[in-house]
Amino acid sequence: MATLSAKPGQRLSVSDWQSGSQLLSSTAEHLRLQSQQIRQEGRALRNETTVQTRWDEQDSQRRLTERVQDVSRLKEALELCLQDADTEIEALSAVKGDTESLLAAMTLPLDAAVECLTLREGRRGDDLVRDAVEVELKKEVEVIGGVQRALQQRVSQAFEQICLLQEARQQLVFDLQNKSEALGVDQTCLSLTVTSPLISLKPNPSRVPNGSTSPQQWEQFSQYNRSRAQEEMKTSLQLREAMRVTISQTQNELEAQRVATDFALRKRSHELERAREELLWQQRLTQKEAQELEQDIRGLERDLKAKTAPLKLAHTRLETRTTRPGVDLCRDQVQYGLVDEVTQLEATITALKQKLAQSQHSLQTLQEQLSQIEKDLSYKTEALALDRRCLETRQKLIPNAETHYRERTSATASQLLPQARSHVPQLV
Repeated sequence: MATLSAKPGQRLSVSDWQSGSQLLSSTAEHLRLQSQQIRQEGRALRNETTVQTRWDEQDSQRRLTERVQDVSRLKEALELCLQDADTEIEALSAVKGDTESLLAAMTLPLDAAVECLTLREGRRGDDLVRDAVEVELKKEVEVIGGVQRALQQRVSQAFEQICLLQEARQQLVFDLQNKSEALGVDQTCLSLTVTSPLISLKPNPSRVPNGSTSPQQWEQFSQYNRSRAQEEMKTSLQLREAMRVTISQTQNELEAQRVATDFALRKRSHELERAREELLWQQRLTQKEAQELEQDIRGLERDLKAKTAPLKLAHTRLETRTTRPGVDLCRDQVQYGLVDEVTQLEATITALKQKLAQSQHSLQTLQEQLSQIEKDLSYKTEALALDRRCLETRQKLIPNAETHYRERTSATASQLLPQARSHVPQLV
């Protein structure tokens, strides 16, 4: 009978086998339950993280959008401020240019006033007087000097203010450049998505860069730039108004002084013309009187010459009668008559000689006076010509003006000869 072979090793009992099977089942069930719990937690975590990730992404997108809007709003405000600054710089530069043009134009009235003063230094004799014209011309030079100083001060102030405006403008431009770059960066970030090809992991992206500022500092910086530019524009506006007022005041002062000087010149020319006419009248009368006196002197000389023959006759008769002889040498009536005749003739000749000498002296005095009149007349003619030349010189100070007093100012010194008018002026 054959024997059964047995597998070597320890054999378990049925109870152990059953216990092992139950333990395996219970373990598997426990592990399945644990796995199910982990799967549920994993699904919950996936859902939660997906929602959180999407929320965080949307929140970042919203924050970026708001930041872009804030930067855009502030950038627009800075651009408007920059435009206003450019407009103000242009306006102030224009007023500065007008002021410089007016300052350059001061050369013309100053040269005219100095030329008139120089011309009037050519007066001679008693006509070299310190009259109202000289006073007004010197005052005009002082007014022009004051105007030049005031305008130059305004030009300097405008130049300094333009420099300050350009400095504030440069700060606005720098801030705008930064805003444009920052806006471009944020817009680029806003355009990125999870599917963008340019995204990647970066080392330590959450670090704080050097030079970072807070939102308050960021806004305060731009607000300061705007406030500074607006303050400079306000100062520039006030300066422009002050410059316009200065220009208006200086033009009024110059015009008023020009009118006063021209009036003094015309008045003085009128006085000189009247004095010249008076001298011409006195010259004519003196010449006429000298001519009549010369005729009377010639008459006196003729009468004096005519008295010589009767005196010779009387002398000859008296001398001849002294040759009578003896008792006939009588002092008769003839003798007395001849003596009286000689005495009368000698008295007449003496009187005629005295009157002739007196007339000659008077003629010499008249001729001297006539020479003085002619000399003074030439001085007044020259002075009148100089004042008329001054009026001609000052005509160029009147823009677009009609040639006022043309007939009075067109005469030159060579045309101002001492000529008498057809009528005789009434002497007071």
